[in-house]
Amino acid sequence: MINIVVPVDFGDKTEQLVEGAVKFAKQVNGKIFLIHVAPSDIGFAIGDMGFQYFPEVEENEIREELVQLNKIEQRILAHEVDCEHLLKQGLAKDIILEHSKAKNADFIVMGSHGRSGIYDVFVGSLTKGITKDSSIPVLVLPIHD
Repeated sequence: MINIVVPVDFGDKTEQLVEGAVKFAKQVNGKIFLIHVAPSDIGFAIGDMGFQYFPEVEENEIREELVQLNKIEQRILAHEVDCEHLLKQGLAKDIILEHSKAKNADFIVMGSHGRSGIYDVFVGSLTKGITKDSSIPVLVLPIHD
């Protein structure tokens, strides 16, 4: 079985990315490893008293993101593609690359935005960083209108 890591950000193009990843997984008899990396500063705010940490904000956000991740996993499983998911906090590029190695990924599937001719905007800074630093092949899907 081919192991495919698919980072998701719950943006408006996530569904297109997941559809493309499912299609690819079916073609290569693959298993999808969904990953979402939440920022590590979710519960922090700056106010009159400086930096403040609100754990309840972080907990609620993480809980909601986990619900979204579970929904995506269920849609993938409904297409008869094996899938599991992970939600972590931290630096997205580092965590995605570490997770890909831990899962012995054969591919990382990411999306491009196609908003302009500028490479960073076209491919996206996270996708660019992953393709630059990954020893694992990265399949970049066009997910623009």
